[in-house]
Amino acid sequence: MAGDSLIFRELLLHTRDGEWGKKAPAEGYVPMRVIRGTDFDDARFGNIDAFPIRYIEEGAAKRKTLHVWDLLIETAGGTRDCPTGRTVLIHPRLLQRSDLPVTCASFARFLRVDERKADSRYIYWYLQYLYFSGEIEQHQVQHTGIARFQFTRFAETVRVPLPVLPRQRAIAQILGTLDDKIELNRRMNETLEAMARALFKSWFVDFDPVRAKAEGRDPGLPKRIADLSPDSFEDYGADEVPKGWQVFGLDEIADFLNGLALQKFPPRDDRFLPVIKIAQLRTEITSGADRASAELAPAYVVDDGDVLFSWSGSLECVLWAGGRGALNQHLFKVTSKSYPKWLYFFWIHQHLDYFRGIAAGKATTMGHIQRGHLSAAKVLVPSDKLLEEMSRYFAPLIDEMVQAKVASKTLAAIRDTLLPKLISGDLRIPDAEKLVEAQV
Repeated sequence: MAGDSLIFRELLLHTRDGEWGKKAPAEGYVPMRVIRGTDFDDARFGNIDAFPIRYIEEGAAKRKTLHVWDLLIETAGGTRDCPTGRTVLIHPRLLQRSDLPVTCASFARFLRVDERKADSRYIYWYLQYLYFSGEIEQHQVQHTGIARFQFTRFAETVRVPLPVLPRQRAIAQILGTLDDKIELNRRMNETLEAMARALFKSWFVDFDPVRAKAEGRDPGLPKRIADLSPDSFEDYGADEVPKGWQVFGLDEIADFLNGLALQKFPPRDDRFLPVIKIAQLRTEITSGADRASAELAPAYVVDDGDVLFSWSGSLECVLWAGGRGALNQHLFKVTSKSYPKWLYFFWIHQHLDYFRGIAAGKATTMGHIQRGHLSAAKVLVPSDKLLEEMSRYFAPLIDEMVQAKVASKTLAAIRDTLLPKLISGDLRIPDAEKLVEAQV
């Protein structure tokens, strides 16, 4: 590959340690948004509202304010599934959305690249390449039980290949285009889910159409749904429910299948399924996951579009889009032979805060819920005909959400395949550009 190479530290104008600051205002301190280790994904996607406000000494604040295209590199934390050394590129959209200057906490260093020597976005992708290839993990040590990335040793020993600047920018543009499309899909999914949840709450929790009809107002619904909606309520204990609607426990409208202790089902030969645990549920990434037998009973095999619900630890409910896998214990695969997916998916989400409160109250054990809590979580179900008409609205939203997530996984796989080939020079820029144009 044409170009040169330099020791990593020679590419930097400077590097600074992060700053945690004070919780409350103090003389000589200024407010800043602070990116924590748990905020890395939010930082990538520009979700500035997730970052806490802290107060940083004025001199340090000036030195440690992040600029566009600065890099954050994680120096402490990490897990077996997610080693320390992750990197974030400070995108313009992140700083544009912030009401305050932004810095990072003491878990990380931020780096400013000398743009006369290298394109900072290319350096970001090169660090991504080192992270996913395991190179960065070689510079990780355990100190007092915490994984730490030895940045100084890394910066003094790693040589960075430097193609000419136009090629660096082209590589960054190709990979960044895929990332931008993934981000667009993510934001589209957020919008779709917010719309669906708001509609579900209006119809199933606040009963807005029923109240409107009861008061003689236009319910604002298509005629087929309006005609099927009741115009009055009936008592259910201390509450009232739309007339003719049925009340069930959550476990009566769906089957909650607990996963297996998959260490008892090791893979045979070269055929296996990645094990989906809570860590995989959060990221929907199965690379590096444990492996289980490919001969599991079909009920314990997870596919894209399945509803997965973690009932212990971090209680989450997702529409899975991480590819085929094996269902581990502590996760429910939720299905139903009688009711549509959207109905039980949104009812689970409606009760998530209740379930999380129960789990949080178990101070002496790992927080979890029991099957009795599923029975206690009540759900409302309209008539069969009304449910069928409602499905015309909700089912396509669910399908679009899954499709967008699957498309993003495909784009991420293409990006991760292109990354080492572009860095090494094994793939020509025009060929990569054609491949990306075909996808986006």
